[in-house]
Amino acid sequence: MAVPEEPSDPKKSTKAGKAAPAPSSKYHDILTTTIKAPRFAYAHLSLTNDEIVGQLQQPEKPAHTGSSRSRPALDALQVRAYCTAALRRFLGDTGAGMPVDVLAIKGADGTDAWVRVPREDLAAFAAAMTAYPGQEDGEDGMLVLRLRSCGNWLGSLLGRAEESALWAGT
Repeated sequence: MAVPEEPSDPKKSTKAGKAAPAPSSKYHDILTTTIKAPRFAYAHLSLTNDEIVGQLQQPEKPAHTGSSRSRPALDALQVRAYCTAALRRFLGDTGAGMPVDVLAIKGADGTDAWVRVPREDLAAFAAAMTAYPGQEDGEDGMLVLRLRSCGNWLGSLLGRAEESALWAGT
């Protein structure tokens, strides 16, 4: 926001006895802010039971041919346990100590999760979640928590999710 500046009086002088310089503009800034790096980063995870991943991990098992495969609904404890298992496998005990806050469980069938991690740890978190092969779920094969998107600004991630829903026709 700018405020009009009073015209300078050429008769006024500074301490050195010289006339004060004329302002270059009639307005000046009252306040400027810089967006600093946020403390946290956000990730959108989605649960799938992937037959392909299960076949790659255990090729001797026959593929499940049922067409009515349902994915189990997530809760915050399951998301936290899955993330901790992935981080421990990828980074050891250091990764298991990474703080992961589960913000929301959403989706039509409760299979989408939003988590918050420290900004400095986002790259390691994304790598751990991507590299983790999943957990076996009995006859249904492997449960995989896929990383859909991640970034420093939650608003931009929500925009991406809404955009993909628009193009999918849902």
